[in-house]
Amino acid sequence: MALGVLFCIATTFFGLVHLTPFASLEEEYQFKQWMSQYNNIYENEEYYHRLRIFTENKRKIDHHNAGNHSFTMGLNQFSGMTFEEFRKSFLLTEPQNCSATNGGHRSSAGPHPESIDWRKKGNVVTPVKNQGPCGSCWTFSTTGCLESVNAIASGKLISLSEQQLVDCAQDFNNHGCMGGLPSQAFEYIKYNKGLMTEEDYPYKGQDDTCQFKPSLAAAFVLDVVNITSYDEKAMVDAVARLNPVSLAFEVIADFMHYREGVYTSTQCKDTADKVNHAVLAVGYGAEGNGTPYWIVKNSWGSNWGMDGYFLIERGRNMCGLAACASYPLPVV
Repeated sequence: MALGVLFCIATTFFGLVHLTPFASLEEEYQFKQWMSQYNNIYENEEYYHRLRIFTENKRKIDHHNAGNHSFTMGLNQFSGMTFEEFRKSFLLTEPQNCSATNGGHRSSAGPHPESIDWRKKGNVVTPVKNQGPCGSCWTFSTTGCLESVNAIASGKLISLSEQQLVDCAQDFNNHGCMGGLPSQAFEYIKYNKGLMTEEDYPYKGQDDTCQFKPSLAAAFVLDVVNITSYDEKAMVDAVARLNPVSLAFEVIADFMHYREGVYTSTQCKDTADKVNHAVLAVGYGAEGNGTPYWIVKNSWGSNWGMDGYFLIERGRNMCGLAACASYPLPVV
């Protein structure tokens, strides 16, 4: 017995073998499968560190899914990360001054359709993109919205450059991979006289020097329309009558593991100063039980969530999603 204890202490000290009361053999097998699926390679101490995090995440996911919730969670490319690591790499880390309290959107009297999905209304929504480990979600929300607005107006869907916004929009209170806001990015495009295409200014996922070429500008903004803060009915009006709308909200730890269903939380905050992720509302609807939701395009790749999309409860300013919604008016 004493020899066994000494052996365990020695081998743990030198990182040669591991005792994993935190992980069963089945959990370690699942971890190896996950590593293979996402092409992750860990060695020595890093392997056991990630195994522990993966196991803790997997147990949280299983515990959640065993309960009565409106959404399910699942393993994904982020399952080997702590939320703090995830937050630093994928969310807005600079405080965002989401201050569009008085918006320019003018709502109609309605009535509005019970549901709408712009993905089903012709070729007006680009495929889900992947921001990678850069807090540039605001640029993807911006391009996604302008891509759709232009396509609805002109009949031509063109993928636009996020990297130009990362590199060039700092004078409008944006911070590249550290964060920004779609409304401020629309302002940049308006006064900068245009945004280049994804093809001409491809995404790198890191801060770089501005390479904007005015002669290659492919999309323009006539004006920026902010929706009055917390007026979710006005958001419904805009999405129903006009086009997809950019929004921001607060991501907390459980959202990182979202798989499908209508996301809802009692833990996230609903104020403008807490938003840390920008996305694109491409439609709305309601569950069979009556729960209303937004259909939202994310920028974490098509392997995350529902082919890159998620549903989030509508009508309650869930996680602050109605705090700073906006969209551009196109130049056509």
